[in-house]
Amino acid sequence: MAKLSLGSTFSIFHSRHIRPPLAGCHVTKMTVADHHPSLEVVGGARDRFLPSLHTNLRLPYNPFPLIAWNRHVETIFASFFRSIPQVRLRRECLRVKDGGSVALDWVSGDHRRLPPDSPVLILLPGLTGGSQDSFVRHMLTKANGKGWRVVVFNSRGCGESPVTTPQFYSASFLGDTYEVVKHVGARYPEANLYAVGWSLGANILVRYLGKESHACPLSGAVSLCNPFNLVIADEDFHKGFNNVYDKALARALCKIFKKHALLFEDMGGEFNIPLAANAKSVRDFDEGLTRVSFGFKSVDDYYSNSSSCDSIKHVKRPLLCIQAENDPIAPSRAIPREDIEENPNCMLIVTPKGGHLGWVAGAEAPLGAPWTDPVVMDFLEYLERGASKTGKFLGDSEAVQRSSGELHHIEV
Repeated sequence: MAKLSLGSTFSIFHSRHIRPPLAGCHVTKMTVADHHPSLEVVGGARDRFLPSLHTNLRLPYNPFPLIAWNRHVETIFASFFRSIPQVRLRRECLRVKDGGSVALDWVSGDHRRLPPDSPVLILLPGLTGGSQDSFVRHMLTKANGKGWRVVVFNSRGCGESPVTTPQFYSASFLGDTYEVVKHVGARYPEANLYAVGWSLGANILVRYLGKESHACPLSGAVSLCNPFNLVIADEDFHKGFNNVYDKALARALCKIFKKHALLFEDMGGEFNIPLAANAKSVRDFDEGLTRVSFGFKSVDDYYSNSSSCDSIKHVKRPLLCIQAENDPIAPSRAIPREDIEENPNCMLIVTPKGGHLGWVAGAEAPLGAPWTDPVVMDFLEYLERGASKTGKFLGDSEAVQRSSGELHHIEV
């Protein structure tokens, strides 16, 4: 399973447009201030996307006093005390090709309330995270309030998603993502599809965008708190206070694993089930179970080959990446800035503070939505306004009919 997110970690502890440069002129920097200097804004798609984000990015990034003075305080505060919007969800359990299951949580009633061509937003939480996470709920309610159809993709074992085979998910595994996007696209063939991922979910999303490249059925995506390079992230994960996060995530993984331990009791070969069941760190869990499940020679081999930093150059759909400079889980030095700057489809925003999944700043701080939410929605709505209705992913209606007998709906 692996690397990083805080997602639900701490639940364990309980209008002016900038004119483009004139043709023929070489301009390395726009002369007019197009964003506040407290923010780093770069990327090959910077000049293309930046005007749509003017309102938010022209203002200074003002972290909430006291809370944001320390990256760990901000990370923990956001996890413990950020409000959790109440929303009624309809759960769909999707059985995938290998017999595994994932849970899709839709906003209840939207299948009747929203027209079939309403844009669809797929949310990918982080490691051990799911629909219960406060930042997921805030994004869900904000997008839904603007007429977007939203679905949370709860990976195997996460968000009380069922585990029906002796295999969880991992940073390397894209199979479930392919099937979820295909299923959602087939259900709403008239709609444009978008996705937002946090932490491990962001890493998986960017890898998916890179693998699909020109064939990607998504019309755009957003990556938040992406660790990008899991080798570097793992190095930092064992330093100082970060050990607290490591142990918390390990406990979360063990808790999920022990609920389904009977599925794994006959596993032999290189598997070390006792190590996974009693892991004291995420690395222990990945050594005992994850790297063996997905055919890697070692944990380092797994992390090296599951990092999304190498996928950026292959992304052919609009992608906005937002990171915090002081993120303790997703180190700033792991951001593939050069590849983002060279890719005409990508833009990167780095805030000076924010912690991991914190961003306690902006109009709704300290208990409301993260600073990132209005930026994300401005970006997505800009894409939707300009999205072409042609050439989008057309689902296999026959496949949906075949799978309909394997789908189960409950209210949560």
